[in-house]
Amino acid sequence: MKLTEKTIGSKTVFDGRILHVFNDDVQLPDGSTAEREVVRHPGGVCVAALDPDNALLFVRQFRYPYSEEVLELPAGKLEKGSTPLENGKRELLEETGAEGYSYISLGQVYPSPGYTDEIIHLYACRIGKIGESCPDEDEFLDVEKIPLDKAVEMVLNNLIPDAKTQIAVLKTALLIKSGKI
Repeated sequence: MKLTEKTIGSKTVFDGRILHVFNDDVQLPDGSTAEREVVRHPGGVCVAALDPDNALLFVRQFRYPYSEEVLELPAGKLEKGSTPLENGKRELLEETGAEGYSYISLGQVYPSPGYTDEIIHLYACRIGKIGESCPDEDEFLDVEKIPLDKAVEMVLNNLIPDAKTQIAVLKTALLIKSGKI
């Protein structure tokens, strides 16, 4: 059986600055129909930036949907007209003041494929130099440096709940261990 669904109708439910919500009618592989609620998102980027001692730069910021501070790797949404890598470099610089080099792709992740088309591009890099951060005017955050081994422990002990950060930390640790970074 071919596992595809064909859109046969779409209605805009919400058209926001970042999120766009649709209620779609689809034809299923067996010919029957169903509704799909879909959140369209421009995508994002996340950067695991390592210093010479293999410590990672993190940002801690209040995340309104969870009503708590969340520890994350530097990240942000994709801006039109820029590649994911260009966006990653910009976010790293804005949020931490760090300039990276030797960027490598850690791949892409689908954070919640049941309802959104968001794709997050993951990168690792080495830190070249650190200056002053310049976050967006509505962005308040603290920068923290955490040794990679400790960050892995924190992920395994559920102290870092952010999915993109967990994936990037663990992939970076495996690549370091295998000598690929």
